[in-house]
Amino acid sequence: MRRSFRFLLRPTAKQAIALTQCLEDHRQLYNAALEHRRTAYRKAGVTIAYNQQSAELKEIRRADPYGQGRWSAGSQQQTLRRLDRAFAAFFRRVKAGQKAGYPRFRGRRRFDSVQWPAVKNGAAWDSQPHDPVTRVYLLGIGHVRVHQHRRVSGTVKTISVKREGARWFVVLSCDDVPAEPLPATGAAAGIDMGVASLVTTSDGGHLDNQRHLTACADRLAAAQRDLARRKRGSRRRREAVARVAALHARVRRQRLDGAHKAALALVRAYDVIAHEDLRITNMTRSASGTVEAPGRNVAQKAGLNRSILDAGWGVFLTILAGKAESAGRELIAVDPRNTSRTCSRCGHCAKGNRVTQAEFRCQRCGHAAHADVNAAKNILRAGLALREAAQAA
Repeated sequence: MRRSFRFLLRPTAKQAIALTQCLEDHRQLYNAALEHRRTAYRKAGVTIAYNQQSAELKEIRRADPYGQGRWSAGSQQQTLRRLDRAFAAFFRRVKAGQKAGYPRFRGRRRFDSVQWPAVKNGAAWDSQPHDPVTRVYLLGIGHVRVHQHRRVSGTVKTISVKREGARWFVVLSCDDVPAEPLPATGAAAGIDMGVASLVTTSDGGHLDNQRHLTACADRLAAAQRDLARRKRGSRRRREAVARVAALHARVRRQRLDGAHKAALALVRAYDVIAHEDLRITNMTRSASGTVEAPGRNVAQKAGLNRSILDAGWGVFLTILAGKAESAGRELIAVDPRNTSRTCSRCGHCAKGNRVTQAEFRCQRCGHAAHADVNAAKNILRAGLALREAAQAA
């Protein structure tokens, strides 16, 4: 398997300055390469490819030895590949008839990572193996201390450095990471995603939704009001921006931690897990009301969108998929339509079956249950049916 390992960096003051300058020089390279492509196409109708820009790196490094020349050529090639991927995604969206989104120039706040190949090209993981502290070597920066909180397995292919606020992180992308299968439990479950409970299982279990953004809402609102009062370009505004970013980063870390714990609990308990194949982007689109009543229920929809995003369904499902693959568990995505309206006992489907958000009562057979548990049972049944059909084929 291919996996990523993320660790906190602890650079010295001089190393932090060098890391900041490294980001800035790579940002300038990215923007210059983008301008090169735009100008060539606009003036002469010529399309510039990655290979042409990569071949020019040698001359660029020779002309600017104390700027671009001090960094690894491998990291600069990765920056040019990053631009090439942005153009490839742009043309793919154009071809598919989607909103294209032409690649944009990157400001200082929009360029926060640099990548190195891990083999003899300016970066090395565990660069001083006899040192009791793990360090990563980066050309032009030095041996940077790493807070390694878990073992790295597999073969390190690329090393990335990412800035988040005042913190620096190193991300290792590894190939051939061995799986760590868990003992079989013989159990299967369907899970229903929700806002009141993050996850409800078909056997009646509930995993709480911690609502991290809601818990931090007062502090975040105060920080954003303080930011709104600051003059643009001032030092105090930069400090206010950093405070708001730090609060959002804290919520993000809490949400990730909760998702990891919830996913691990499910993977340990069940061999087969069926879940809804949710289209979260569509579910959280802003409401505009109807033609007959424009603006109706917009506030309620905005509140629901905020609650869905605060729950972090997409993050949770991504983490669950990774943990299930590593543990040898089977994950099945099913169509979520009508799972909350269908009776898990008799199969009757009607809108009136869902009495309230939490109560389900079948209008045909009278079966009563918690609405999320009833939906989870339907999800499990649909998932097992898909599994049997795949095995029969």
